[in-house]
Amino acid sequence: MDVEEKIKVVKGIAQEIVTEEELMNLFDTNEHPLAYDGFEPSGIAPLHFGVYRTKNIKKLLDIGVRFNLYIADYFALINKKMGGDMEKIRNVGKYFIEVWKAAGVDMDKVSIIWAKDLMGDFSYWDRFIQVGRSVSLDRSKRAITIMGRKEGETIESAQIFYPIMQVTDVFQMDIDICQLGIDQRKANILAREVAQKNGWKVPVAVHHPYILGLKGAPKDIKTMTDVEGMAYKMSKSDPKSSILVHDSEKLIIEKVASAYCPEKIIDGNPMFDYLEKFIVDDKTLPITIERPEKFGGAIESKDYAELVKYYKEGKIHPVDIKNYVGSEINSLVKPIRKHFEDNAEAKRLYEEVKSYQITR
Repeated sequence: MDVEEKIKVVKGIAQEIVTEEELMNLFDTNEHPLAYDGFEPSGIAPLHFGVYRTKNIKKLLDIGVRFNLYIADYFALINKKMGGDMEKIRNVGKYFIEVWKAAGVDMDKVSIIWAKDLMGDFSYWDRFIQVGRSVSLDRSKRAITIMGRKEGETIESAQIFYPIMQVTDVFQMDIDICQLGIDQRKANILAREVAQKNGWKVPVAVHHPYILGLKGAPKDIKTMTDVEGMAYKMSKSDPKSSILVHDSEKLIIEKVASAYCPEKIIDGNPMFDYLEKFIVDDKTLPITIERPEKFGGAIESKDYAELVKYYKEGKIHPVDIKNYVGSEINSLVKPIRKHFEDNAEAKRLYEEVKSYQITR
């Protein structure tokens, strides 16, 4: 696969690339650059974790990118996930690994990195100090939103270290591409600034967009800032706004049926957010939407763009779109459900994690 094709794949999953020119140069000089995505072990996997992010990872693996899946256990401890119980946090991390397996990530092509192991080397803390000396306290405080907390919110002393630790991770793992959500933008930009200041390798930042919650948004979430989008993204802490990868077909259909989906409106409509980002992988293929015969029967669009056009024109009703999306989401999570039903260890971990008190 040539460089232009690789860039096209990355652009297909990214809301922002910092910078595209640097990414092109990286692919020109490195056939297998190293990317990473980081995950705080924090509870049961929602749709954006088990389906959307795993699809992004698989697409990058397919173009030759190497990948570190970073289980940020100490970050979860600092961020008070699982009540700050490290044993529970690590069990959730093990559960995450089973979700990745169930979602079809080729585990032979990725490296699982635990924060506890990365930080066990003294060189990590030597680098941590170097990073900390390159960042003002105010700059670090402004990056606190990467924890899912508001800027200016009262925080503990340990939480001040969080952004510096995340930046240190990038250099300790020798990352070429920081492939994380747009909510992690401040940390990735900070890593680039620290690298430039110290003459280190500057990582490319590839930010994928939020996935809308079922309640929708007043506008296209891709046009929002990282902070604005947090209010409308899918979150497992809001059951009415999220779909979990363990939800039954019946529950998925019920949740989708009650979702925000105004007639003729695409922007802020979660149904089209899911269609565009992870249901319709090939936007050039025809899509058939079933409709009752009294409303004209099935309608076929030659591609995704025409489907959008038909919906805007009112030729497709919200109920018909919801029926299609609900069925497709169920098809995507069905293998994940099956893995946790058939695999004894996966099932044990799921039951264990499900019993925990889910914290912020």
